[in-house]
Amino acid sequence: MTDHTTDEATDERADPLRDGQVAEYRDRGWVVVPDVFSPAEVELLGAAAIEVLDRPGPEVGREADGAPSICWGMHLFDERLATLTRHPAIVEPARQLLGNDIFVHQSRINMKQPNGSIVAWHQDFGTYHRVDGVPEPRGIMIAVFLDDVTAVNAPLLAVPGSHREGLVSTAWIDPSSTDHEQVSKYRYDITDDTMADLVDRYGLDVITASAGSLLFMDMTVVHGSSVNISPLRRLLLYINVCPVDNRGERYERPEYYAARDFSPIEPLDPDCLIRLAA
Repeated sequence: MTDHTTDEATDERADPLRDGQVAEYRDRGWVVVPDVFSPAEVELLGAAAIEVLDRPGPEVGREADGAPSICWGMHLFDERLATLTRHPAIVEPARQLLGNDIFVHQSRINMKQPNGSIVAWHQDFGTYHRVDGVPEPRGIMIAVFLDDVTAVNAPLLAVPGSHREGLVSTAWIDPSSTDHEQVSKYRYDITDDTMADLVDRYGLDVITASAGSLLFMDMTVVHGSSVNISPLRRLLLYINVCPVDNRGERYERPEYYAARDFSPIEPLDPDCLIRLAA
């Protein structure tokens, strides 16, 4: 009886998403898992994010008024954020969905400030493949919600089922983008005609969740977000992972944009963040 109980616990840890959640991910291209992290963990991660966004380096992108909006490679600059990338709530569902050990291809803090800029329609895999040399469209964009995200504070918008299209070949880099010297010089935006066709065939959804929730999204899903005209902040952490057999083969971008360390992530215990908050 004891051995049987131990086996069940091990199986549950290895496959933390329920069958229905896995099916939703496969069908829509993403699934939201609500209320994964406690208020104390959210507070810890929020404090870490604000501190890292205060860095002066080129890894921090800013709005036109100088307010920080993004930091690439967050796990390279802070122990708390590095620990998050090894939390079992992050690692185990990703390994389950991808069927292999994983590495972090890219991490980032995204602060959608009041009046924060638009993020044009794109696929994360578009840049990872065309610029970083990631061979195959196998990977997950994991979002950690540190604020409640509703319909009013510029939530992520996404095309359900667009992951079935693979790499959208008509994407292009827009040199007229306001952030072309930072983020968008590497981002392949989806053209208006292609976007209209995708939405006509698949529709368009808004992704909302409470603080402490997780989003697992196939990195070929077409997504973007509008300007935040509300006075409400929208703070998310992103951890984009690939299986270890799908590593980037080119190094045109700095390490804070794209991985140099392809070693498999080994998960820590579930209390790893709580101990840092003590």
